Amino acid sequence: MASRSKGKVWESYKFPIILLSSIIIGSIIGLVFGEKATVLKPFGDIFLNLMFTLVVPLVFVTISSAVSSMVDLRRLGKIIGYMLIVFVITGFIAAVIMIVAVKIFPPAEGVHIVMESPGEIEALKTSEQIVKAITVGDFPELISRRNMLPLIIFSVFFGLCVSLLGEKAKIVSDLLNVLSEVFTKMVSLVMYYAPIGLGAYFAALIGEYGPELLGSYARAMAFYYPICILYFFIAFFFYAYYAGKMEAVKIYFKNIFPVAITSLATQSSIATIPVTLEHTKRMGVPKDIRDIVVPIGATAHMDGSCLSAILKISFLFGIFDLPFEGIGTYLTAIVISVLSGVAMSGVPGGGLIGEMLIVNLYGFPMEAFPIIATIGYLVDPPATMINVTGDSVAAMMVTKLVEGKDWIAKKLTANEVD
Repeated sequence: MASRSKGKVWESYKFPIILLSSIIIGSIIGLVFGEKATVLKPFGDIFLNLMFTLVVPLVFVTISSAVSSMVDLRRLGKIIGYMLIVFVITGFIAAVIMIVAVKIFPPAEGVHIVMESPGEIEALKTSEQIVKAITVGDFPELISRRNMLPLIIFSVFFGLCVSLLGEKAKIVSDLLNVLSEVFTKMVSLVMYYAPIGLGAYFAALIGEYGPELLGSYARAMAFYYPICILYFFIAFFFYAYYAGKMEAVKIYFKNIFPVAITSLATQSSIATIPVTLEHTKRMGVPKDIRDIVVPIGATAHMDGSCLSAILKISFLFGIFDLPFEGIGTYLTAIVISVLSGVAMSGVPGGGLIGEMLIVNLYGFPMEAFPIIATIGYLVDPPATMINVTGDSVAAMMVTKLVEGKDWIAKKLTANEVD
């Protein structure tokens, strides 16, 4: 009986254990060999490139398929409406938590950094940034992971038009459903290479950048990483509990670690979408909900980025000896944290746009840019992990709001084809 129980545990956690082990081995190689470990980077790049190659068609077909298959468009409206409410509330909670944390432990206290001007940086116009964030000027630009939000909007619009045409467009809807299964299968095959790819990627990462973690930013990092860990286990516990009591909590934490590990290693919300979709299905989230919430969440739901944006803002206030206090300052910081989170668009290191947004909207001198750009890189792995794992628990909460509190008992994914 005990051996059967152990076998069941191993079967449930085998893949995350293998992934984590490969990353630990990669990290040790990076620490031992230093910059020489960057010779392994191509093996990691292969995995990352495979995921990025798949993600654009996967996002298009999964969202279009989910929307086109909806006979009841009111359900689509409910899903998107509840999704936006969940995204805003959880982002707001993350920002408030970090504001309280930085008031108790000011991250820039005692930190002295020699500022170097980054040179000419073009001022960011918020209206132009919004237009660029949601639209592109030509169709080829749409087929790019750098323009995920416009692609998502196009996919929803395309799927909606297919649905509105009804029986006439059934062949298109069926094709989208089949293509969705094909790309999901491709992802599952690529994941066999994940332990090698992520191990190699992490070895190169630690080998090249490991020493930087010991620099003058150590205090901010020592502050931010525990906050992310606490947020992951405490905030997500309560979000999952809201979604379906202790049963949902168990389901969430049983399935979320492969997603968390992949996001930590790739540092990309978008590259992790395929893994998130697969494991959100195992959590019992219906296809139409997960296929809408997860891809949109990868660009628009960023609790980790909200946490890091508040850290960067308070860090700059400390560096420039300005008081980070007052309701107006806090509200502005919350709004900016949400805006900068959306601007990041899930690209590794893509926080530079969000950091420019912070510098420009607060009126800091351009010398402030390299300061938070460095912080941005160092906080990127845990921030991305919170962003990505937050999408899964958000999908669970949306499922509860759409399907009712007994959604787990309904076994909504039981009849889906793998």
